[in-house]
Amino acid sequence: MQDASAPPIPPTPATPDSPPPPPGQAARPTPETTTAQATQAAQSSQAAPQSSKAAQYAEIASVSEADDTATTIDILTEPSVDVLEAPLAQPAPPDLAAALAAAEAKATEHYDAWLRARAEGENIRRRAQEDISKASKFAAEKFATALLPVKDSLEAALAVENQTVDKLREGVELTLKQLVTAFGSANLAEENPLGQKFDPNKHQAISAVEAEAEPNTVINVLQKGYLLHGRVIRPAMVIVARAKA
Repeated sequence: MQDASAPPIPPTPATPDSPPPPPGQAARPTPETTTAQATQAAQSSQAAPQSSKAAQYAEIASVSEADDTATTIDILTEPSVDVLEAPLAQPAPPDLAAALAAAEAKATEHYDAWLRARAEGENIRRRAQEDISKASKFAAEKFATALLPVKDSLEAALAVENQTVDKLREGVELTLKQLVTAFGSANLAEENPLGQKFDPNKHQAISAVEAEAEPNTVINVLQKGYLLHGRVIRPAMVIVARAKA
């Protein structure tokens, strides 16, 4: 391939004096033919490097143009560096050591509060048991205190010698009043159902007899009953009336 800028090689003129070669034998080159062929080979050897250089330049230009086009496409299609690399606003990381110390302090505080509450609960339970035990032991303290004057009166009556019947009766009546007062202070009430309707919750019937009274009416009280705070501690022993046959 020759370069377009290389001058054309003129054709070698035929020599009329040269006789044609005999059949079957190659033509012998003449000096003019040899000189023309050498000139043409020299021009071809000079044109070949020029053509090779031109091809290299064209290839370099093509590669450069392709690189420029790729760079342009990358610039157009590549996202903004500011958008990708801009740091997002994030809260500052917490101080783990401080958070751990605060959590340990809070746990210690809660544990101390639990210990105090547990100790207080144990103290309350112990005091409640002591109060129940004391209430059971000293429940009769008030009643016993009220009975002491009755005992004193009885001892005083026995200490008097040559006592008349009237004086003895008077002393017994005073002692009975003291005893009734003691019963009242202890909420111990007397149950004397004479003339009342028979109540099996408070009375204990010993017998039933024919009488003019209405049937199931208490006509006689053999032994009084007593109620403590409204609860029967001893029923009254009674006799009730029944209808006549």
